[in-house]
Amino acid sequence: MEAARAATIDDLPAMVDLARALRAELRAMRGGALWELRDARPEPFDDAFRSLLASEDACLVVGTIDEAVIGYAAVELETLRDGTRLGVITELFVDPEARGVGVGEAIAERLVAFCTEARCVGIDANALPGHRDTKNFFERTGFTARSLTMHKRL
Repeated sequence: MEAARAATIDDLPAMVDLARALRAELRAMRGGALWELRDARPEPFDDAFRSLLASEDACLVVGTIDEAVIGYAAVELETLRDGTRLGVITELFVDPEARGVGVGEAIAERLVAFCTEARCVGIDANALPGHRDTKNFFERTGFTARSLTMHKRL
């Protein structure tokens, strides 16, 4: 059975493996190399995840099938200039062999619940331009585009 729950310290090894798989998948896509250098969380992942677990302004979630961790996500709260808060999904990944069964949706629901409880005005998430599956996933879970980043390669 697919589910999502708050991550714990015991989930760190699985989340580190999934974070590496996320980077390997996205690195090969259009925009992925620059994403990895500019936006992706740097190693060591276990230290970064420990900090997120300890933060009241972040939420780490794992997605499971029969209690096995096969996905993870992180959302961090950002305070805007007017004092309102925005949730920013910095990572969301499900093992490719476990996609399409509802794990990602269960993870997204937990992130939305966290941001709703934190009284955020919204939640942002990014998708690389060639990653149609990610765009479709976010649209299925109620997200719409609010901004496009244009880039000229030199």
